[in-house]
Amino acid sequence: MNVDIVIVGAGPSGLCLARSLSGQGLTIAVIEQQSLDAISNPAFDGREIALTQSSASAMKDLGLWQLIEPQAISQLRDAKILDGRSQFEMLIPHQLSKYQELGWLISNHVIRKAAYDATQEANEINHDITLIPGRKVIKVKTNLPMAGVVLDDETEISAKLVVAADNRFSTTRRMMGIAADMHDFGRNMLVCCMTHDTPHDHIAWEWFDYGQTLALLPMNPDPETGRYRSSVVITVASDEAEELMKLNPEAFSRNAKERFGNRLGEMELVSTIHSYPLVSVYPKRLVGTRFATVGDAAVGMHPVTAHGFNFGLLGVQKLSKEILGAHRVGKDIGDQALLLRYERTHRLKTKPLFLMTRLITEIYTKESPPAKFLRKALLHVSEKLTPFKKSIALSLTGR
Repeated sequence: MNVDIVIVGAGPSGLCLARSLSGQGLTIAVIEQQSLDAISNPAFDGREIALTQSSASAMKDLGLWQLIEPQAISQLRDAKILDGRSQFEMLIPHQLSKYQELGWLISNHVIRKAAYDATQEANEINHDITLIPGRKVIKVKTNLPMAGVVLDDETEISAKLVVAADNRFSTTRRMMGIAADMHDFGRNMLVCCMTHDTPHDHIAWEWFDYGQTLALLPMNPDPETGRYRSSVVITVASDEAEELMKLNPEAFSRNAKERFGNRLGEMELVSTIHSYPLVSVYPKRLVGTRFATVGDAAVGMHPVTAHGFNFGLLGVQKLSKEILGAHRVGKDIGDQALLLRYERTHRLKTKPLFLMTRLITEIYTKESPPAKFLRKALLHVSEKLTPFKKSIALSLTGR
């Protein structure tokens, strides 16, 4: 089989890249280990994605936004940061940006479904995308002047460019011999949906408590009860996460209420609970010979800034722009100079925030007396620095 581009991974970033390249005279193959049913009807996985204004615009351009029911899109108006058991909080209001909200909140499985449907719609018109589900890449070939992959059923696919869009622990990237800086925080992130008594006012919380980090992402009211509803994120040591996963719904709800210091009133679990290891990853290189990475394979962010999929969309935009620019003038879409331009641009956009996130997480998870004093001082000083808060607001909007 011969195509122009092979994309390994049919997650949101991989499908969005295929969608962005469709209809431009290129042929694309998308390979995914999961079954077709898992790709076309993704199950709820607990994760709610905080989308920037820039990401919302990108999703509209790709045709995803229009496929999502309005009630599945929640407003993320403001954000606030809390420390320890203090009542003090640093508020990041939307007024510091030029928008009525900092961003939007959509369930990950809803975005995955929209990405699949938008890609299928494009393919029905352009007939240039071949989706190969239930298959695993076992070898990557990137010898000049062509590249390609070998699947676990011995199928060989030749291409001008191979793109890894699998995950932050990308086996495709490893097959290319690309190492990555990986930081395991030794914690797990539990995610679920809960209803509660106290209104969230569409404000997202990031709470650096002692022994745990809590996050609250405001969702639209529960469709069955009309109660206030949020995505709750509890980050704790891995062994503690295992114990929490064993609790029945009633016990988990009581536990969550206590963790949030009763600030939300009565809380009730209204979804399944999902656990994810907290590991951030940044590859040494984002490209190789006729090879590039996008999505989590390019930048595996700590979720504290909620920029994971936002960076994925940013990478899709930058890489597709380079590919289509070369294709329109008859140049090689796997040219190394093209890929290096993409790498430089994407590093410039992502590496500073990646490193800053690491620093913030290190400061706000240490619990020695000097560390507690420093984090409280930083929060109080930052609250008074409007330019600093404005920079955070602009970062959250993606502008």
